[in-house]
Amino acid sequence: MKHIVCTILLCCVGFAVSAQENASNVNNPNAPVMTFDQKYLKNNRFVYDYGTIEKEGNGQCYFVFTNTGKEPLIIEKASSSCGCTVPNPPKYPILPGQKDSISVKYDTKRLGGINKTINVVSNASNSPVALYIIGNIVEASPAIPENNTGSSLMIKKEE
Repeated sequence: MKHIVCTILLCCVGFAVSAQENASNVNNPNAPVMTFDQKYLKNNRFVYDYGTIEKEGNGQCYFVFTNTGKEPLIIEKASSSCGCTVPNPPKYPILPGQKDSISVKYDTKRLGGINKTINVVSNASNSPVALYIIGNIVEASPAIPENNTGSSLMIKKEE
């Protein structure tokens, strides 16, 4: 019983220290800030819209951002709402004024709508940041064969 109580207390202290660390960056005027390109801003959310793509098409996209703060930006973790979406943030500090991107790979083997969330946790004053990908996956169109001249074949009907 003592071990359980000690473990719970230790977890609570760890969460409190972590929350305090994040709260200190909110009040730090020199803290890094993740500023995303305005082209992703839709209804006050950062969204990448794939539009309509074919099944097994290119599911790669990039969210470009700049560290507009005065201290280096360190992305601690980027996680998605499901295993079909894999974010890949930079693994190194982003210096003030430096531009970089978070790549996101969506598995396009599933048909239908795309509506996924990527949560980015960093030492920025605006952490965590939610990124969204949307779109629709449809069956691939069958290829139409052409002859060597590039024109369609014509078949005459015999009478």
